[in-house]
Amino acid sequence: MTTKPKPRAAPPELSREAVVAAALAWVDAHGLEPFSVRALAKSIGVFPAAIYWYVPSRELLLAEVVAEVLRGFVPEWDGVDWRAYVTALLHNFRAAVRRHPNVAPLIGTQLVSNTSIDFALAERNLAAMAVAGFSGEALVGAHNTLMAALAGFTTQEFAPVPQNAQAWQQAMRRRVAAITAADYPALAANLPSMTNRAFVLRWENGVAAPLDDSFAMFIRVVIAGLEALAPGG
Repeated sequence: MTTKPKPRAAPPELSREAVVAAALAWVDAHGLEPFSVRALAKSIGVFPAAIYWYVPSRELLLAEVVAEVLRGFVPEWDGVDWRAYVTALLHNFRAAVRRHPNVAPLIGTQLVSNTSIDFALAERNLAAMAVAGFSGEALVGAHNTLMAALAGFTTQEFAPVPQNAQAWQQAMRRRVAAITAADYPALAANLPSMTNRAFVLRWENGVAAPLDDSFAMFIRVVIAGLEALAPGG
């Protein structure tokens, strides 16, 4: 008497939204570097072709993941207070990336990531910077400054820690602890307040060691710079 094989469970109902949500969950759990459509398909019990039916390439799928992470982060623009808008913009972006730090390397590093950006971001940036007094080429420069500010600090703060990072972290601790006043006097004098809390001197990213005070200063610097250059500041 032969035993009939158990029927395979039916694959989950798929949709574009479900594929993107599954991809984001996979990247959250495992990181960006090992992500592949094949690995994602295996994790949800379908063939890769089922995923390609909804999203035609790995790159475009990751662009959709970025879009999901950044959904709704652009603040409302009241038409008056451009400084409040810039502050909210930077805080909202950082909060979105902080919830999904493994996505940080994607943001701003590939043109395909533009696919994920809502044009409301550019519209509100331009409106706010126009109220600040910028126009023409300077208005374009102000918008690009805001975009660079978004990606620059936050994506560096949440840069991924290497997998199996214990040995690397221990080596980094030893390297920082070995800094001497003879070689680096300014660095050695400020080391107690900078160790694992400053770029170049960290072995943890912003998930475990957030740079809140530095981020607050960064926002003030961005606004002060715009104020200094804005004809109507």
